[in-house]
Amino acid sequence: MTEASSATLDRNAEIADLLVGAVDLHCHSGPAVFPRLLDHYEAMMEASEAGFSALVYKDHFYPGMAHARLLETLYPDTGVRLYSGVALNNASGGINPHAVDHAVKLGGKIVWMPTFAAANHIDKSANETKNYPKSVNPMLPPIPLTVLDEKGKLTKETNEVLEVIAAGDIILSSGHLSVDELKVLYPEAKRRGVKKMMINHPTYVIGCSDDDIRELSRLGVYMEHSICMFIPNERGPSKWDAAELRRLVGLAGVEMTIFGSDLGLVKMPRPVEGYRAIVNDLLDLQMPKSDIRKLVGANAASLL
Repeated sequence: MTEASSATLDRNAEIADLLVGAVDLHCHSGPAVFPRLLDHYEAMMEASEAGFSALVYKDHFYPGMAHARLLETLYPDTGVRLYSGVALNNASGGINPHAVDHAVKLGGKIVWMPTFAAANHIDKSANETKNYPKSVNPMLPPIPLTVLDEKGKLTKETNEVLEVIAAGDIILSSGHLSVDELKVLYPEAKRRGVKKMMINHPTYVIGCSDDDIRELSRLGVYMEHSICMFIPNERGPSKWDAAELRRLVGLAGVEMTIFGSDLGLVKMPRPVEGYRAIVNDLLDLQMPKSDIRKLVGANAASLL
């Protein structure tokens, strides 16, 4: 065996060890109206083979708790706990406390504020969100959603949603709301007793600056960075790399940062492959293994 091949085997073993106990809070497996690279069963089995401890299925249009529970029942020995939640887009009734209540009662772990139907997402359709996937059969155009009223205060429905999330002690996630909305949402969520708060891909679509990340993480909001943004893929060159990701981690601190794959789209790596790629890059940057374990697993596990 050559020295190079031996080093590769050693690195692969390092990566494999670091992924034992990993948690993906942002897996876009199918079935879905958008083309997906893999389905929920495949995602579960691949996570199991890598030693993941938990996986959260995220769909923009339907809650996946029933799929998660059924797969756990059918395949009880995978070692992977399966979860889901509800995204508050038009298909779920928008910012709808009844949809959130149902999610809590069926074991949902996350409420994502509007994503594709967020007014902020739609406003950025000419630039940042123009390459988002589309359904094979065109869907009805989204009705723009925001958590703020005309006076810049949280709407009645939003406050009702926060009450249900607080009572259920589940995660309030940003969806694709703007940072300006989140600066109103999260302080009120905290005041109402929401203990678990997270921002999805804060530097993409959301619009967080470095100072915003510092400010919101100090409030107790986790930053969930999407691995898909920092690794090579077939959809085109990435604007960011692992060095930038490490810099972003430093803004909130390791203790307040989570990595989610945000993978499942076609022409992208599979979710577990994405984790392997980013862990390899962070090892190249000499990030401490204890930090990597927190970023890929321990922090997310504490929220679940």
